[in-house]
Amino acid sequence: MELIQETSDLSAYLAADEVVDHHHPLVRETAARLAEGAADSYAYARSAFEYVRDAIPHSHDSGDLRVTWRASDVLERRTGICYAKAHALAALLRAEDIPTAFCYQKFDEVHGLVAVRFRGAWHRQDPRGNKPGVNAQFSLDGERLAFAPDPKSNELDYPVLYAEPHPAVLSALKVAPDRLSLWRTLPTAL
Repeated sequence: MELIQETSDLSAYLAADEVVDHHHPLVRETAARLAEGAADSYAYARSAFEYVRDAIPHSHDSGDLRVTWRASDVLERRTGICYAKAHALAALLRAEDIPTAFCYQKFDEVHGLVAVRFRGAWHRQDPRGNKPGVNAQFSLDGERLAFAPDPKSNELDYPVLYAEPHPAVLSALKVAPDRLSLWRTLPTAL
């Protein structure tokens, strides 16, 4: 699948905002800690991916009812669904000047992940969190995502790489008082 940048301005994929608050002290501290043992930006990206995937439980898997959406809140509260975990990973990567985009897949609901830019190309990564039947890995040599869409079931990969989280996703996260409410309002398409 050909991935399509929403904007040709690569600096948009490095920007901080209300969601990807990579200027926040907790994001900076976490990034600095992860960067200590990394030999280069690729090793850092893998370390940041594994940290978000493994150290921040997916709230549905863990039963956590809290809804997070801002990257710093995801890191502080150590919980989030796929979108929130993607926001946290994007903030950690952008904190170290690694261009990071938001991308999505359509299943019964929209699933969120990120794409990182290395070697002049975008590579999708899914920090959702592993569990039985899900084995997402950081890879620049072929995708190792949590889920593969089944076109026969009207599932698909959206090709657009967004510089900011999609408004439908962000709106659902911001208004949900808890994860159970969020589950009833997750976007089913973009």
